[in-house]
Formats: sequence, structure tokens, C-alpha cells
Amino acid sequence: MTVDRDHAVVRLENSLVRAAQEATQHLPPADVDAAVEAGMLALATQAARAAAGEADPSPEEAAHAAAADVARSAGAARRGGPPSTATTALDWSEFGTVVPVVAGSPGAGASMLAVLLVDALQLAQRRVLLIDPADPARSGLASAARSEGPWVTHPHPGVGIRYSWRAQALVARLETTLPIIAPSMVPAPAAWRPPTTPFDVTVVDLGHDPWRITAHPLSGAGSWLRRGTPHPRPVLVVRPSRPSLLHAEQVLARLDPWVSTAAVTAPAQLVVMGAKRWPPGVAGSAGRRVHDLLPRAVFIPHDAALAASGVTSAVTPSQLRRPVLPLLRSWGLLPESAGRATRPRTKERP
Repeated sequence: MTVDRDHAVVRLENSLVRAAQEATQHLPPADVDAAVEAGMLALATQAARAAAGEADPSPEEAAHAAAADVARSAGAARRGGPPSTATTALDWSEFGTVVPVVAGSPGAGASMLAVLLVDALQLAQRRVLLIDPADPARSGLASAARSEGPWVTHPHPGVGIRYSWRAQALVARLETTLPIIAPSMVPAPAAWRPPTTPFDVTVVDLGHDPWRITAHPLSGAGSWLRRGTPHPRPVLVVRPSRPSLLHAEQVLARLDPWVSTAAVTAPAQLVVMGAKRWPPGVAGSAGRRVHDLLPRAVFIPHDAALAASGVTSAVTPSQLRRPVLPLLRSWGLLPESAGRATRPRTKERP
């Protein structure tokens, strides 16, 4: 009986693959996989509804429709993406200096660091864009703005970008009604640029799926790691633990081939969340790639309240922002006097 049931699942998955490929040809395998996952999730959802008396559509029809919708959305996004050749450098000038924040391990604190950087910059009167390309259900920045802004753009069917305000910083977050975000469904960088005044800095939270991002940074969220001008400033975020450093080493190793082909800019800055220094024996566990980043590591101390609440719309504590100020100054993003500014006014924008 188990074998028969497994065969039935395989047949359904194969039919969902065909539905995705018929909806959009030449999709990468990762996008096809996401379409199949969307179909299976829709199947289960509609089966539960059918059990409650909602008969239309059938679970199988819902599954095939969901797979096709995700495939079409991914295909539309790919057609509007950046050049796919690894040697093509991107023009980042409309975004100012791009600071991608990459998680070295699960739960490393990339979203919190992204907000710390944004607050430090806007306190110094810098024009900042904070980008969140994560699946909305997995976002660490869901509460970064006081309220959801009314301004939404739709780069392609099935996916939108909603703009909100975090004090004086603009927050751009991914939106979708589809059950699964395929890698190629994430809009290309150019689609995130709102027609407002130029930005000094764009901070991008890439903490949601570093394993996928570093495998294929030529499209989707990984595009924010692409080499270009001005020179991006990728940051790698870890926890002060051996497992986190081991994970981070694998993330950097996965990115190595893309760095070697000059497709992406490798993280050159390590930030350690939740500690003032390395616990005994932890730094010694770093692999070769992470070890090279240890001398310049920046430490963000633990804050019990923020650890419990996560990112909120409130301005981050000064004692947590203080360690990143020298880093931002070294990149030329803050003046030497930064750090003595007053708290930004929290107001709503039209």
C-alpha cells in the first residue's frame, strides 16, 4: 500500500512538472521545483476545503493551476532580469552604495543588522532604502515599519513590491498571493528602485535563504551580490558559536566559484551578533574563508529585549548601533561626526 501511495505522489508531481513547463518554457530546475511545491500545497489546501464541503475546484485542478501560476510568474520575472552572463557588471548608481546583508547561518540576525545599519544611516541624515526580497511569510522585517504603506508596484504578475516608511528610511518588501515564491519570481534589482529622490545607501536583507542565494546569484535575490559600480559592500552575519561559523564557511565556499569568475562581490566584512567578544574556543573553529574575516569582525552586543521582540518599528538602541558606526565611516557612508545625531522623527509619509 505504501508503494502504491508513493507511485501516486510521483505521478502527481510529474503532472505538476508538465503543467509548469507548459505554462513557461525553459524554466530553471529550482523554479520548476517551486512550482511543484506550490501545486502540492494547493492540493492539500483544497482537499481540506473539500472535506469541509467546498467542492470547487477539485484538489487536482487547484494543484495544476497553482503550479502554472508560479511558473508563469517566474518566467515573467526572468524576462525582466539583469544580464545573465557572469562577467556582466551591474550599474548600481541609482541605489547609491549597495550593502547586502548575508546570513552565515540560520537565525544569525541578518534582519536585525540590516535595521541597525539603516537606523545608523538615517540618523546621520542619509537617504536610505531597505530592501526585503524574502518570501513574505519568512521575512524578518515584517514589523520594520509602523504601518504598511499604500504604494505597491507590480513588476510582473503574481508579485508586488510594497513601500512603507521606517521613520525617514524607505522600506520595500515583497508581496504575493501565490503560495510559494520561486527563486526567479523575486524581481530584478532595477524593479525595486522607486521613482523618488536618489538614495545614498541601499541595504538589502539577504538573511532568509543564503544557501539558495549563494548557489545562483545571477538572478532572484542573489542578484544583489552582483559585481558593479559603485562597489557593493556585502556583509556576512554570524552568531558567536561554532555551528554558526561552520555554516558560514560553507556559505562562502558555495559562493567561491562566482567570486572567481568576477560575477559577484565576496563578503569582506564579518559581523557577530549577540556578543562583545568571541567565547573561548569559538574563533579557533573558523574555516579558512571565515578565518580571513576574523581580524576585522564587528561585534554587536546581546540585547534581551530585542532578542525577544525581533525587529520592530521602534528605533534601535544606540548601544547596538554604536559598533557599526566605524564600519560605515570606513566605507565613506558616514561623516566622522556621526553618532551624535538626534533620534529621527517617526512620521507617516503620504
